[in-house]
Amino acid sequence: MRNVLEEGLGGFETSLDEHWMRRALEMASQAAVADEVPVGAVIVHEGRIVAAAHNQREQLRDPTAHAEMIAITQAAEAVGDWRLEGCALYVTLEPCPMCAGAILQSRIPRVVYGAVDAKAGAVESLYRLLGDPRLNHRAEVRGGVLADRAGAILTDFFRHKRSLGKK
Repeated sequence: MRNVLEEGLGGFETSLDEHWMRRALEMASQAAVADEVPVGAVIVHEGRIVAAAHNQREQLRDPTAHAEMIAITQAAEAVGDWRLEGCALYVTLEPCPMCAGAILQSRIPRVVYGAVDAKAGAVESLYRLLGDPRLNHRAEVRGGVLADRAGAILTDFFRHKRSLGKK
């Protein structure tokens, strides 16, 4: 039988996760406006956003300029440490292997993502890097938060691209 207090806290956690995911979705929308694949990320530390980013691969001509990578760099600067142990990452799309590796290296203990990435997801879809017991760090993961909205922004973006005949 579930404890009433736990249910209340679970609802609070869900509400907070959705709140921060909406902020990540705002970043994804900014990416779409910039003609970047619409993925957004925010990193929260002690109840406030310390990093907010979106994909910038086209703008920076940098294959590593994923939303998570940029946000991790911003958060490390804001926190003043490469260890982001007191942080949570909210990202609109399941992280890829590169980003999952950066999450592990930066010691982020909690990752919340929106849509699954069946082609490149390294958190639960293709790989489970953040929970692999062979690695020296693991992260708690919650997937599917506002997944419909996160997936729709990606679907709409690529539908529009296809209608223009562009990659």
